[in-house]
Amino acid sequence: MPELPEVEVVRRGLERWVAGRTVAKAEVLHPRAVRRHVPGADEFAARLEGRTIGRAERRGKYLWLPLNGGEEALLAHLGMSGQLLVVEPDSPQEKHLRVRLRFDDGGPDLRFVDQRTFGHLLVTALVRHDRPVPSPIAHIAADPLEAAFDDDDFARRLRLRRTEIKRALLDQSLISGVGNIYADESLWRARLHGARPTGGLTRPKVGELLAAVRDVLGEALEQGGTSFDSLYVNVNGESGYFDRSLAVYGRRDLPCSRCGTPVIREPFMNRSSYSCPRCQPRPRARA
Repeated sequence: MPELPEVEVVRRGLERWVAGRTVAKAEVLHPRAVRRHVPGADEFAARLEGRTIGRAERRGKYLWLPLNGGEEALLAHLGMSGQLLVVEPDSPQEKHLRVRLRFDDGGPDLRFVDQRTFGHLLVTALVRHDRPVPSPIAHIAADPLEAAFDDDDFARRLRLRRTEIKRALLDQSLISGVGNIYADESLWRARLHGARPTGGLTRPKVGELLAAVRDVLGEALEQGGTSFDSLYVNVNGESGYFDRSLAVYGRRDLPCSRCGTPVIREPFMNRSSYSCPRCQPRPRARA
């Protein structure tokens, strides 16, 4: 699933190619793509037609396009395979095209393509949180690249969770945008095993972890995100290449670039965790 860097890459593309344009026609080609828009596909299209799109916004793995009037936005979640593509109007229709927006300037379409149909779009109200955000995601925490993210508050809440550090990093109500790949990479940089109890982390160690998270996310952004297959692309259909820089994720039995010890894989919440057993020793079980 796309994580914060991949979604931010898409947001930047939307900012460049879509902001300031007015929707002439919205077409829903597969109703599942707008299943969260309760009034239905026809109402979804009607709510968009004639609306001018503002600057693209993002929180964690969600992105949205504010609509003129300042009270609503087009909210998007890419799911496992969703793509928001900027495509010339006369380009052939993609095999898994779900929603198409045409604009009154006759320029490129915005197309939502989703092979596995886990992603979705909806038009929803904006509510005032630490900034205006779509109401369905008002409960999601700020992400570590936002100005609204409070390091001290995060450290305090983290230590109160009484859980494992990797589980905490994946908790979107605590910190948004960090998924399995970047959690493993950040923990490796901070020399922390994912099973380390949060209650025992000192404030300086939490600071080291946040610095690692921001470094990993920033470097991934510079490289266009992580693309393990052709489904993770920017608005122009181009893949990122941060996968070439991964230190531990997906590198089972390969040498740790820091100490040379073979990387191990452990099962984790129906997924996998990758770590270096020397740099990130598993915490001792309590008696």
